[in-house]
Amino acid sequence: MTTYLVTGGTGFLGRHLVERLLARPDAEVLLLVRRGSLSKLDALTAGWPDLGRLEPVVGDLTDPLLGVSSADRDRLRGTVDHVVHLAALYDMTADAQTNQQVNVGGTQEALALAADLRAGCFHHVSSVAVAGEHPGTFTEAMFDEGQRLPSAYHATKFEAERLVRDQTEVPWRVYRPAIVVGHSQTGAMDKVDGPYYFFPALSRLAALPSWLPVVGPDLGDTNVVPVDFVAAAMDTLIHRPDLDGRAFHLVAPEPQRLLDVVNAFARAAGAPPVALPVDRRVVAPAIRLLSLAQRLPGVTGARNVLLDRLAVPPEVVPHMTFPSVFDSTRTQQELAGSGVELPALDDYAAALWQHWEAHLDPARARRPRPGGALDGRTVVITGASSGIGRATALAVASRRGVPLLVARSADKLDEVKAEIEAAGGTAHSYPCDITDTEAVAATVKQMVADHPGGIDALVNNAGRSIRRSVQLSYDRMHDYERTMSLNYFAAVRMILALLPHMTERRFGHVVNVSSIGVQTAPPRFSAYVASKAALDAFSRVVASETYGDGVTYTTIHMPLVRTPMIRPTRIYDAFPTLTPEDAAGMVVRALTERPKHLGTRLGTFGVVSYALTPKVVDALLHVAYRVFPDSKAAGGDDQVSLSRGAQAIVRLLPGVHW
Repeated sequence: MTTYLVTGGTGFLGRHLVERLLARPDAEVLLLVRRGSLSKLDALTAGWPDLGRLEPVVGDLTDPLLGVSSADRDRLRGTVDHVVHLAALYDMTADAQTNQQVNVGGTQEALALAADLRAGCFHHVSSVAVAGEHPGTFTEAMFDEGQRLPSAYHATKFEAERLVRDQTEVPWRVYRPAIVVGHSQTGAMDKVDGPYYFFPALSRLAALPSWLPVVGPDLGDTNVVPVDFVAAAMDTLIHRPDLDGRAFHLVAPEPQRLLDVVNAFARAAGAPPVALPVDRRVVAPAIRLLSLAQRLPGVTGARNVLLDRLAVPPEVVPHMTFPSVFDSTRTQQELAGSGVELPALDDYAAALWQHWEAHLDPARARRPRPGGALDGRTVVITGASSGIGRATALAVASRRGVPLLVARSADKLDEVKAEIEAAGGTAHSYPCDITDTEAVAATVKQMVADHPGGIDALVNNAGRSIRRSVQLSYDRMHDYERTMSLNYFAAVRMILALLPHMTERRFGHVVNVSSIGVQTAPPRFSAYVASKAALDAFSRVVASETYGDGVTYTTIHMPLVRTPMIRPTRIYDAFPTLTPEDAAGMVVRALTERPKHLGTRLGTFGVVSYALTPKVVDALLHVAYRVFPDSKAAGGDDQVSLSRGAQAIVRLLPGVHW
């Protein structure tokens, strides 16, 4: 039996290596795992072979002796053939202290544990980053050549390897991978790194003709290798005799021009490749000039804004290419005849691209759907039990969308759901009082769990209207509180609950059903219009904050719609109105086209008129205030016949919320 103690075995490279170790007939793998992660280990290892020979060992990379208990150490002492130290932090954006704690401190404690256990060999996964800015060839026998180490990551990987080399208690071997990309067969990758930072730009370029001649700068050489090659090479080298005290470069034997790497992925994406490269000797002076220009006020900020739009951390830009050429002659000699060969990037670039497109593309949720804009989209609709909400749910479902129905009445929601299903659609009901913060949080959590594909849109439709003049409202502050509670705070509550999910997916759309009254300021609606205006203002501000996250907003300044909400006010019988189906058509347009605003010419006229002649508008609206009475519920009599003046206003301004 050969026993391996592995740190970082649940990481990307670690998972592939551990699977290979477990496939050996005499292997027992001890996997260091934090106590809090034990429950996740079962799901992670579900597809691994021979799990009977996999044993979790509770510990922590940052604790003395990796936090392995004295009982476990006593039990394992003298039985561990190989300590394989994969755990490390690879994050160019991480601060120096974090890098030091994980990369250096973790290696120091892993070495101490290996010595305590009297392990047979310590296998350390380093990185070609130890070469830093060494110019020219960097061999596997080279280490400290006085090279400059340009980042905390470079420095801590160098220092960690130094610890391994300087200790004498445990025999060691060091493995220096280049930039590790996904699996050459499946394309599987766990994060965006290295060349993947170019993928969103290539995805956009795919809209251009593939024959288009593209000009690009030759920035230098890079070196990428697929994770399965690295794991297979390590598996072979770990088990070869007489290799202790040596380092191995797990790299492409020949430098890869960054432009060639980009072009391989451009072809996989269907984008035009760079056909007209600009020589690096021509580019170099421009790069130096840009480097100096960063000292000028505003230049660095502008650069960071551009990189943020491209989702490229500024810290990685200086390290896209290597000044060193990594010689791997000795590694190639040891791998000869083993069957471990590095595939050509052109042969597996398509697999990497397809996996990224399906799983890592931050814009994947935004892609057009083959069955239409709403095909398969999940749309949360509040106030879905009647009126505009019900009609919107039916319209969304008829376009192969999946409405998530929200209202207080479970029975009415079930009726809408049944109606949708009878027509061949799909819907889900979530009874909820959206004025209750805890209820909303629980409901949204359940929605996210029920729909792992993601929630695409929210329609804030639920609302309450109060028509009462301010003179009759002196002692009715609760009218203002009631409208704000449902029309504003409840809508904001829904947005805030869904925003973390939408921003994580980098896609989401919020439709707020507002009112034409916000544009026209009709008398007797100070409570209602103010609550709708508050939501308009909230969304306008937040839209600029979530723009980079792909979350957008549409405000619909809806004209008068004949819904149960207006039925008690008989005066509305004289006004032209939209049907709920007409209103749902506006909501569907907002969901499919995602404009900033939808409304009517009358609403726009109201905004422009008030901007140009506010006092004249006040005077005209006062006339309307005088000729239209308060509602019966407000102490007036809206059952009376309209005067000729009122009838003229109705004909002149159809659809205004009086």
